[in-house]
Amino acid sequence: MRTASLLATVAIPALMATSAAYAAQPAFPDKPIRLIIGSASGSGPDIMARLIAEHLYGAWGQRVVVDTRPGVAGILSAEQALRANPDGYTWLMLTSQLFIATSVYPDLKFNLDKDFDSVSLVGLVPWVVTISPPLPVKSVSELIALAKKSPGKLRYGSGGPGSGEHFATVMFTHMAGIDMLHVPYKGVVGALIDAIANEIQMQFAVYPAAFPHVSSGRLRGLGVSTAKRAPGLPNLPVIVDTVPGYVNFGWYSIVAPKGTPAAVLNKASAEIVKAAREPAFGERLKTLGIEIIAGGRKELDDYRTIERKRLTELVKATGISIAK
Repeated sequence: MRTASLLATVAIPALMATSAAYAAQPAFPDKPIRLIIGSASGSGPDIMARLIAEHLYGAWGQRVVVDTRPGVAGILSAEQALRANPDGYTWLMLTSQLFIATSVYPDLKFNLDKDFDSVSLVGLVPWVVTISPPLPVKSVSELIALAKKSPGKLRYGSGGPGSGEHFATVMFTHMAGIDMLHVPYKGVVGALIDAIANEIQMQFAVYPAAFPHVSSGRLRGLGVSTAKRAPGLPNLPVIVDTVPGYVNFGWYSIVAPKGTPAAVLNKASAEIVKAAREPAFGERLKTLGIEIIAGGRKELDDYRTIERKRLTELVKATGISIAK
């Protein structure tokens, strides 16, 4: 009895203190959240980030500020995120572009696979191969034939060396057996503008960035990189029909710096997954050509492992280099 009484004497005040401390903690979030992206305004990640920010504001009543930090294929955005306090108020949009960049850039100041905790895998998106309208080709096979006639003469753009656009094109030229001249930009928006102006002739871009220009006729779409046609561009064939084995896609996810409280990660994950599964939000994503995954933390962990293996093998096979 004395032992039980003693335990109660110690445990009850401790429990009360813990409950009081928990009650004193402000509910997350109690201030704006910063979502850092490694792409320019108007890019696919920027469009996706703003849709997520809009939903979370409606759900939580706190702003999610989209902070664009383009440069070095998204590496600058990751470095910026890691400088922040891991208190749950700084997130990073992890995309296929940043994942690719960390497979080809040497001497990075961080380890993408170890320094960021998963929050949610939102969805996948096709790459669209677009050309400047004056270029006299109307199909992927005609583009390949023209490139073979003039090795190194046709110019293609990208969001920078090692970017998703760069990787998608190097993979394409490698598998098609052609040679084209790489013209790097600070972001895909600048590359698309120059493709419209015929300063460059070809440009891979994710569906959300490419769609307005293709649908308006400012650029001519030739094909999509996924195994199936994109619902929003049903007239565009899949590249794999012309280039066997060519299947590639971009993807969007949310991560946070290592050390972010698990409770915060879980709450953010649950709300983003909920958003992606809501019909209204999902329909908006579908209009951007995005295949909704709505995966939670474990799904993103598993996907990152699989994607790292796939990209490592592709980088080795294609010989992609930031020097090219």
